[in-house]
Amino acid sequence: MGLREITKKILDLFSDVMVCLVPIWVAITVGLVVGWSWKPQWASFILLGIKSRPRLLWQAPPGLGGRRFWLAVTAVSVYPILKEAWTKFRKWMWPLVQAAEFPPSSDLSVPSSQYEVTDNKKKTLITDEDLSSFMKRLDETDGGPAWQLMMDRSATNMNYQAWRRDPEMGPTEYRSRTVLEDVTPTIVRDFFWDDEFRRVWDDMLIYTKTWEECKDTGFMITQWVRKYPFFCKDREYILGRRIWESNNTYYCITQGVPYPAVPPQHTPRRVDIFFSSWRIRAIESAKRDGQLTACEVMLYHHEEMGIQRDLAKLGVRQGMWGCVKKIEPGIRIYQAAQRQQKPLSKCAMMAHITSKVPAALLNEHKVMTTSDCSTTSVIQKKEKHKWRHGYLRWMILGGAVALACGVDRGAVGKFLVFGIARRLGRIGQKL
Repeated sequence: MGLREITKKILDLFSDVMVCLVPIWVAITVGLVVGWSWKPQWASFILLGIKSRPRLLWQAPPGLGGRRFWLAVTAVSVYPILKEAWTKFRKWMWPLVQAAEFPPSSDLSVPSSQYEVTDNKKKTLITDEDLSSFMKRLDETDGGPAWQLMMDRSATNMNYQAWRRDPEMGPTEYRSRTVLEDVTPTIVRDFFWDDEFRRVWDDMLIYTKTWEECKDTGFMITQWVRKYPFFCKDREYILGRRIWESNNTYYCITQGVPYPAVPPQHTPRRVDIFFSSWRIRAIESAKRDGQLTACEVMLYHHEEMGIQRDLAKLGVRQGMWGCVKKIEPGIRIYQAAQRQQKPLSKCAMMAHITSKVPAALLNEHKVMTTSDCSTTSVIQKKEKHKWRHGYLRWMILGGAVALACGVDRGAVGKFLVFGIARRLGRIGQKL
């Protein structure tokens, strides 16, 4: 590695650090401005002392070498403290993930044909075990923590609910249910599998390429590059994809797989831990006319993005609906193109090659029928009702505390106020 490459990497690292620190410095500046505008009188005396201290140090006569020596020792002792603080902050902000093993950089000149995945290897990258694991997560029989409702939105001809949970090990997991009216499962299957058309409605996807295909099972290895906010590097994904089918219900499995032909680079950053899968099926329309003209998409997703968990959760929550609401207009455009019998893309044609769900899995994981959708809606209403009651409970308790502490009517008045507050508190606890 030459001096030029080392200098380039140092400059890239420095630019990334400075860009990531922009939000922090903006927050500090805003805090200083707001704090200074509301500063008390004693802050002026402290500021005067701070100003006089450096002036005394820098204007000290040359004979006072001990003071300057003290400054030098202080600077040397502070450096390791700042270095350790920066290391801890970097690990918190950008946690490291275990990367897959790839060939060394000296082998990058080897033709990619030598790294092609054999047919036997393709069968082991995504197997029936991955399908079973996905079905367990949908049935909530995987032994994980309970799901928490985080979003319930609606748009024209589309309803959307999303849940979230934090397992003890691994990244945050997400599950969502999307119901689209007047569309068939085959159209939705092709829509989500079509990488070429995805770039039309998904503005985060900036690059796609298919590396491997299996005409027997429909297995694919694709490369994605997704655009992230300005303070993060773009992310690269090497995905294995395969579809199972049973009675017009499709299980679309997508997960990160090792692929030595595309070694990881410094930019974009490789995401190795990735699992995102759908179950697509026809259900009864919201019109309650007994016709299976709506389509339900159950999604399970998790990935290790290399970002601090709380920041990643905040970013997902803020950007989730903005991305999901683009699905409905995008699928209408795709549906109209299918009606005009426009030729399908290569990825969409691969979606037509599916595997049959093993009968043992169907018996083990009982798929909900269309009549069970009412049960799902009842559960969702109970979750909303529980959340509203919890919110009302805290409002009553807060009002009781405010009433008890904010009213001053003498000893008798206080006794009465505390009695009322106690009763309000009991009511809140029962909710």
